[in-house]
Amino acid sequence: MDFTFAHNNFNVLDLEKSLAFYKEALGLTEVRRKEAADGSFILVYLGDGRSPHQLELTWLRDRKEPYNLDENEFHLAFRTDDYAAAHAKHAAMGCIVYENPAMGIYFIVDPDNYWLEILPPLSKS
Repeated sequence: MDFTFAHNNFNVLDLEKSLAFYKEALGLTEVRRKEAADGSFILVYLGDGRSPHQLELTWLRDRKEPYNLDENEFHLAFRTDDYAAAHAKHAAMGCIVYENPAMGIYFIVDPDNYWLEILPPLSKS
């Protein structure tokens, strides 16, 4: 029996705001969408156009209060081919929440306070 990654899920309060953030910050675009017949939820799957992994954003009509992310000890990680340009873009967006220069990484935060790790390119050695 084999298993492969399919997607990760984040629940969001403002779907359009989240879609705009992921497009601007990370270049993720909508791959597919599922809407409940009664309008109670919308699922939007985002992809990077290169890997098969997707991020599912779930919007629930009746949810009004922010999600409790507790200590937010989980995150998604994205590798970039141009770390300096990515850092400059995210600094200009004002979404960098933590930097660890010794490790060569930083984190950005989305509109619902989910943390996203930004990694430099893999070294060729």
